[in-house]
Amino acid sequence: MKLTVVGCSGSFPSTGSACSSYLVEADGFRLLLDMGNGALGELQRHVGLYDLDAIFLSHLHADHCIDMCAYFVVRYYRFDGGRPAVIPVYGPEGTEGRLTTAHADTPSDHAMSEVFDFHTLKSGSFEIGPFSVRTEKVCHPVETFGIRIEHEGRTLTYSGDTGTCEALAELAEGADLFLCEASFVHGKEDIPDLHLNGREAGEYAARAGAGRLVLTHIPPWTDAARNLSDAREVYDGPVELAVPGAVYEV
Repeated sequence: MKLTVVGCSGSFPSTGSACSSYLVEADGFRLLLDMGNGALGELQRHVGLYDLDAIFLSHLHADHCIDMCAYFVVRYYRFDGGRPAVIPVYGPEGTEGRLTTAHADTPSDHAMSEVFDFHTLKSGSFEIGPFSVRTEKVCHPVETFGIRIEHEGRTLTYSGDTGTCEALAELAEGADLFLCEASFVHGKEDIPDLHLNGREAGEYAARAGAGRLVLTHIPPWTDAARNLSDAREVYDGPVELAVPGAVYEV
């Protein structure tokens, strides 16, 4: 599998990064994990507008899904070549309604479903293209799913947004690459069931025996270097900060 960081800023875009969005590729299949603020523009640096095969939305906060409204315009109003085939979109219950409301000017109440084939996420295992995936609810104020992606014996886990929870440890177990949020700073913010800090992300990676940890979803006002240092104190494997354009072979 190949993982490309499209955007990795948490909560709102920074001067150097769009919000959460990650491209996973294998066997010619392209799966996008989240499409937050600014992600659609950055995505075009890595793949054509009509070359995605499926989209996974971990939850419906704007910094993870709002550019789907712009992507609706791209697909619904396409002139050159006609409207493309519908693309599978996996998201929490109410995803279609949330995007329709956010766009606020769709031609009809069902226009989103004319370009997006919505699938409601539940905890469990299923297939997306060549990938075997497992999704589990994690701890966040709205329904949110982490995802474990397997392909040819290799595993990538993406936390989504989460506080501490057992489901995250299960999803990350033995992962070759653990893409984990680290929004808070250890000793500074402590809000249950909202976000992790760098130290907690490192603890989960160590507990899971993950091969590599990449810290993501760090807001512009958070000390990313501190989070990186905190993670390294508790996790002995390779750990780094996600940056836009970074590519990982999993």
